Amino acid sequence: MRADARICKAPPVRRREILGWAMYDFAGQAYTLLIITVIFGDYYTRIVVGDAEEGFRTGNLLWSLALALGYLLAALAAPVLGAVMDAKAARKTFLFAAFLLTVASTAALYFVGVGAVWLGFALIALSNAAYALGESVIAAFLPQLSGREQMGRISGFGWALGYFGGLVATAFALLFLGEVSHENAERIRWVGPFAAAFFLLAAIPTFLFLRERGRPRRLPSGSWLRFGLRRSIATLTGLLRHGRWPALLASVFFSMSGIAIVISFTFIYGAQVIGWSEEVRTAMFVIVQISAALGALFFGWLQDRLGPWRIYAGTIALWIVSVLAVWATPALASALSALSGRAIEAQHLFLAVGVLAGSCLGATQSAGRALVGLLAPAHRAAELFGFWGLMVKLASIVGLLGIGTLQRVLGLADAILFCAVLFALALAALRPALSRRS
Repeated sequence: MRADARICKAPPVRRREILGWAMYDFAGQAYTLLIITVIFGDYYTRIVVGDAEEGFRTGNLLWSLALALGYLLAALAAPVLGAVMDAKAARKTFLFAAFLLTVASTAALYFVGVGAVWLGFALIALSNAAYALGESVIAAFLPQLSGREQMGRISGFGWALGYFGGLVATAFALLFLGEVSHENAERIRWVGPFAAAFFLLAAIPTFLFLRERGRPRRLPSGSWLRFGLRRSIATLTGLLRHGRWPALLASVFFSMSGIAIVISFTFIYGAQVIGWSEEVRTAMFVIVQISAALGALFFGWLQDRLGPWRIYAGTIALWIVSVLAVWATPALASALSALSGRAIEAQHLFLAVGVLAGSCLGATQSAGRALVGLLAPAHRAAELFGFWGLMVKLASIVGLLGIGTLQRVLGLADAILFCAVLFALALAALRPALSRRS
């Protein structure tokens, strides 16, 4: 008897089920933005660790290591647990477990006060591992919710709704918690419980409406973990021999390395290199969220019409332009000031760059997820999305450790060019797949 679970054809997928699936993206952006990108990352690197130049670099390195450790734990678990989920038809159960662990460890970030460096390190690693594992599991529901002709749009809808969720969560957090500073440290500590509560409440529709559509099969005798490991090794061997899978996984590895840096260091870069004001920081957040949501919707729609591979490649090319623009912003502001005869601040020019980068942010991740959904059979989606998750998390480790090390040697301003190199490698890795008919 086969050890996988077959997806049941009935009942049909309803719109509320698609909405429930997308609401997990909506809810989860509270964690991604409030904890990783906008507030807690800045708080940890500048306030918890230290605010001198050497403190910045040490804080940035520890932040990279904590995130990388979390991604490593998720990367090791995702394919093995994915194989078990498919066989036992237990995706929703595993998703709920990862969800609860994320909520609990995120709420505990309240106890990370000034100087609590290692407590913050441990909680970030744990919460990031749980959240990253949940991302892989929720993505595995995509093939059962959509046919090939709608995969890009539904994936894009999820990402877009996620960015609007992040906009709502972060707007309330900034309104009630204020700016990241030593004077405001006691209030900023509440960002952990706030993000956890938002995630907990906003994800309720996911667990109410999303259905488990698999039929469990009896596992071979022995440990289910051993089964998952053996199945994952066999699957990986098969993937490496399958036409487009190696090109896609390699490209995802490099592109997500760059995106992990962008997500984790954008607001740290703005504070330490651009030197932006609180008003510009808030404006950048709004601009990126809106442009990312619109980019995910537009490129998702375009993907279903012009072909997923070309659209995915196009968004990676735009990333290279975006990173170069980020790096050149201070010099470009000085040059424009000299030419125009009036002062043009780098922080204001940085806002314009944020529109381009934001439109790529949602589009690339959405397109990559949809491509995996197109290639993955529905009855093995959790396992194959586990390998997608494996590449995403390993990519994040390489990207974060790379930028953490380079910024300590070169400074963050020049180390950001590492992202451009990663996106160029992602585009090069995609060539074998692009040479085939899209």
